[in-house]
Amino acid sequence: MHTHEQKTEHKSYSKPDEVREFGHGKAEILKIGDAEVGRYTFEPGWRWSNDIKPLAKTASCQAPHFQYHVAGRIAIRMDDGTEFIAGPGDITSLPQGHDAWVVGNETVVLVDWFGATNYAKKA
Repeated sequence: MHTHEQKTEHKSYSKPDEVREFGHGKAEILKIGDAEVGRYTFEPGWRWSNDIKPLAKTASCQAPHFQYHVAGRIAIRMDDGTEFIAGPGDITSLPQGHDAWVVGNETVVLVDWFGATNYAKKA
């Protein structure tokens, strides 16, 4: 049986491994623990279908997310019509197939443990 040995790592978003900039925001990526963790910053006016869709070239966001909401309010609409607003302190688990947009005038910051690898990468 193969076991993966976890090693001690300490990283900071003050020095991200990669930064992907796009309209009204950016994705900062840390590679740690055999994973990539993204911190997304979305400015007021950001909407996936306007700012990321041209990069992703898909009808809706196909990146699954498992994310902690640090600041601001974001509306999420799943392709099946389910819609809700997430805010600070919330955790959302989103399968593929959704649109999202900033609600109000506060910058949205969230940390994503699941969908960062390909998020906002040019297709």
